[in-house]
Amino acid sequence: MAEGIAFADGKMLAHKADGVGTMTFNNPEKRNAVSFDMWKAAEQILADFASDPAVRVVVVTGAGGKAFVSGADVARFDDERAETDAVQRYNAATEAIYAGLHGFSKPTIAKIRGFCIGGGLGLAVSCDLRIATENSKFALPAAKLGLGYGFAPLRRLTDVVGLPFAKEIFFTARQFTAREAEVMGLVNRVLPENELDGYVADYAATIAANAPLTIGTAKFVFQQIAKDPAERDLEACASRVRQCFASRDYGEGRSAFMEKRKPAFSGT
Repeated sequence: MAEGIAFADGKMLAHKADGVGTMTFNNPEKRNAVSFDMWKAAEQILADFASDPAVRVVVVTGAGGKAFVSGADVARFDDERAETDAVQRYNAATEAIYAGLHGFSKPTIAKIRGFCIGGGLGLAVSCDLRIATENSKFALPAAKLGLGYGFAPLRRLTDVVGLPFAKEIFFTARQFTAREAEVMGLVNRVLPENELDGYVADYAATIAANAPLTIGTAKFVFQQIAKDPAERDLEACASRVRQCFASRDYGEGRSAFMEKRKPAFSGT
């Protein structure tokens, strides 16, 4: 994939630079509501980011300044989610993105500005970190639309905020402020509007500069922690730790520390 490329008639954008892959939902006239084609394009973008060793961290965001993602494009429900087969097809496409982000091998950051609603909230909680502006709004309005929510999406929400807050978010279906989201642990940081871009850029650059094998190992271990105990692969965790200590980057980290310089990690 070339740097800076559009998908789904320009409604999905991908950009890669300095170790950071950025995926942008670009449907601002509809507050970045997502169609089936956009979800499929997102799957393609993430697959490219995952396979590119130059990409060390992924930022997910929305264009236009008024929304991260405001959920599914309800205006297209009659075309995309009217019949049972269509619902299953659409849900499979969305779950592929949520599960793909949740299990992504590299750190992911949701950069949230404005509305983070429904599928947008599902997208955000699938990322590792969530950084939002003070004017952001969060909601899961399924109960106002009669939509069914299954185990996987509610498990991801619960893993982030805990069961009591997950119930409050879902049962009320109301909008929560960024400060309320911060109290619940739904977001990691809340920032003034004019500080978001610089803050996330610095955060992504900091992560991208760290040792990829160490970060990847920690990401894998965190994913195992989130699983039921019987499903955890502790030997795989230990194997990855051993690979870190056997890597060239381990030697580079030690040398850089002794020489009082910034390490240059290669991921090997």
